[in-house]
Amino acid sequence: MRATLKAFLYLLGLASIAAPLRATTWFPLGPFGGDARTIVADPRDPRHLYLGTATGWIFTSTNGGESWMRLVQLGKRSDFVIDDISVDPRNPQHMLAGVHITDRPDGGMYISDDGGKSWYDQAEMRGQSVRSLARSPSNPDELIAGTLQGVYRTIDNGVHWHLISPRGSAEIKEVESIAIDPRDPNAIYAGTWHLPWKTTDGGEHWVNIKEGIIDDSDVFSIIVDPKNPDIVYASACSGIYKSVTAAAPNAADHDKRFDKVQGIPSSARRTRKLTQDPQHLDTVYAGTTEGLYRTLDGGASWSRMTDPDVIVNDVFVDPRNADHVLIATDRAGVLSSTDGGVSFQSSNAGFTARQVTAFSSDPRNRATVYVGVVNDKATGGVFQSLDGGVRWQQQSVGLGGRDVFSLGTTQGGTLLAGTGHGVFRLEEGAWADSNTMVAVNAPTRAAAKKPAPAKPVKKGTKPVRPADPPVAVAAVPKQLDAVVYTLVAGTDEIFAGTSAGLVRGDADGKTWSPVKSLQMPETRFVAVQKAVVAVASLRRLELSLDDGATWDVVALPPDLTQITAMTVDELNNVWVGGPEGAYHSTDYGLTWKTLPNLYVTQVDGMYFDAAEHRVLVTAANTTFVFAAHVPDYKITYWDTGWNLRFVRPVGDHLLGATFFDGVVLQPRMVDSSLVNDKTASIK
Repeated sequence: MRATLKAFLYLLGLASIAAPLRATTWFPLGPFGGDARTIVADPRDPRHLYLGTATGWIFTSTNGGESWMRLVQLGKRSDFVIDDISVDPRNPQHMLAGVHITDRPDGGMYISDDGGKSWYDQAEMRGQSVRSLARSPSNPDELIAGTLQGVYRTIDNGVHWHLISPRGSAEIKEVESIAIDPRDPNAIYAGTWHLPWKTTDGGEHWVNIKEGIIDDSDVFSIIVDPKNPDIVYASACSGIYKSVTAAAPNAADHDKRFDKVQGIPSSARRTRKLTQDPQHLDTVYAGTTEGLYRTLDGGASWSRMTDPDVIVNDVFVDPRNADHVLIATDRAGVLSSTDGGVSFQSSNAGFTARQVTAFSSDPRNRATVYVGVVNDKATGGVFQSLDGGVRWQQQSVGLGGRDVFSLGTTQGGTLLAGTGHGVFRLEEGAWADSNTMVAVNAPTRAAAKKPAPAKPVKKGTKPVRPADPPVAVAAVPKQLDAVVYTLVAGTDEIFAGTSAGLVRGDADGKTWSPVKSLQMPETRFVAVQKAVVAVASLRRLELSLDDGATWDVVALPPDLTQITAMTVDELNNVWVGGPEGAYHSTDYGLTWKTLPNLYVTQVDGMYFDAAEHRVLVTAANTTFVFAAHVPDYKITYWDTGWNLRFVRPVGDHLLGATFFDGVVLQPRMVDSSLVNDKTASIK
C-alpha cells in the first residue's frame, strides 16, 4: 500500500501540470525530450522561462529550466512551429508569439494578455508565416516581424501591423532573422534566405548589405551589440560574419560591410542562433547544426562546447548568472549548463515532444512496459518504464540511433525492436542485431496454396477451397534488412510484418524465415489468435486459419479505401479500420458490419485487449478512445483530451501514444500488485 500511495501522490502532483489542458483528464508523462525551438525569459524574472516547440505547445518553467509545465497549445495546432516569443518588459502579462508551418506558407501572430494562459491570433497577421520577431530595446511598443512576404512593423505593441518592406519585392522576402539598433528604432536589419538588408528610416528605403558575405547566403541570425551598436554579428549558411561599422561600408575598404569570422569549421556553418552574454559582451554563443560554439574574444577564436551531433536551435544566457546557459535542441530537448557552457546536462523534466510509434509489455511483470520512438536518433530509440508508464528511462544502447517502428516481447520475456533495418534483441541491457534468415523446407502441397476467393460459409465455420499446385521456393536472403512494421508473438513463434513481406521467427526471435505461402510483398499489420493469423498491407487483407500454412484473400469493406489498423478478437472476428471508419466481420471477411454506436472515422489504432475482452479503437480526428466489448460489442468510451495513435492496457489503466507529445496515462490509482520494489522509491 505504501508503493500504491506514493504512485498515486505522484500522479496527483502531475495533475497540476495537466490542469491548463482544457479539462483534459489523462496525464502526459514522457518520455521527456524531443524538439525544442526557443527559450525566452520574463524580463523581470529570469527564472521564469517560456519554451517554444515545433508542435504548437508553449511550456513554462519557474525554476530556471530545471523542470517544465505545459502552458498552452497555440490555435490547438500541432503543426505550429514557435521560434519566437516576446515578453513585454513593462508588463510581462503581455506576450507575442510568431508561428509558422514547416511545409507551407502559413502561420500567424498570437497575443496573450494574461501571461500566456490564453492567446488570440492578430487579424492583420493571420496566415503570415512568421520566421522572426524582435522588440525594439529603445521603444518597447515597436516590434518587427520577418515573414515569407517581407518585414512587418507594429508601433502599438502588436495591436496593428503594417508592411514596411516593398510589397511584392523579389528580394526582401523570406525574412529569417530580424534585429533592431538599440539606439535607433528606425534602424532595422533583415536577414533573408539569400542575403541581409538594412533600413535606417523605418522601412522607407532599404540597402543591401551583402558586401563581405558570400553570395546567396541564408542569414539565420543577426544580433547588435547593446552597448556598441556598430558591432553587428550575422550568421549564415556560409559562416559567421562580423561588422564593426553597423554594416556600413568600411572606411579602409569601402567594398566591405562584413568580415568573415574564422574558427568554425565549414561543416558547422549553419548557425541557427547567435546569442551574446549580456554581462560579457565579447562572449558570443553560436548554436549550429553541429553543436554549440563559444567565443570569449568577440569572434577572434571559437571553441566547440558540445558534441557535434547536437543541433542547436536557440541559446539562452541567464542575465543574472552568466554561468547558467540553456540551449534548445532538436531531439535532445533542453540542455542546461552551470559552468558557462563547459558541460551540459539534460533538463527536460516535464517537457516531452516525442513521437511514440510502438509499445510492448513484459508478460511476466505487467508494470514493466516499453515504448519506441522515431526521429530522435541517439536521444530516442526505446524507453523503459518499471512503474506502468509513470517514469521512463532510455534503453537504446546498441540501436545506433535507429528509428523504432515496432516492439514485441516473446513469451520468454525477450524484448524485440523492429527498426528501419531489421530486428534487434535486448540482451543484458544492450541491443544486438537479430536478423539472421534461415531457409525452410520446401512447402508441402497443403502448405503452398495460392490465395483463392473464399466461398460463402455459415457463421463460425472455416472457408474451404480446392488445393493448388505447389509453388517454387525462392532464395532466402542471409539477413533481414527491411522496415519492420509489426512484431506479434505467438505461443512458440513470433511474426514480423515487414517491407519485404511476412517473416516468422523462432520463439526467442533469434532467427527468421520468410512465410512463402503468403503472396504479400509488403506486410504492415499482423494479428494472431491461436491458429488464426490475419495480415494486411495498406490495401490487401489475407487470413490464415492454420497458423500461416495456407491463406485466403479477404475482400475489404466496399467503401474502405485504405487499411490503417487491424486486429482479431477472441471469437476470431476480424476488425479493420481506415479513413472511412471501423468495421468487423464475424464470418472471416465474407461480410462486414459497422457498430451502431461506433461513429468514428480516420481510425489509426485497433487492439484486442484479451484481459478485458474488448477491442480498443482510436482515431486521429478525435480525443475519444472507444472500447467494443466482446461478445455483445457494447461500446464504452473515454475523452482523453489528446489525439492518439493507439492505446494499450497497463494493469488497471490505459496508456495512450500521442502524435508528438509522448505518452499519456489514464488517471487511475496504480494497483500495488503492479508496482515492483523499484517503484516503491517514487517520491
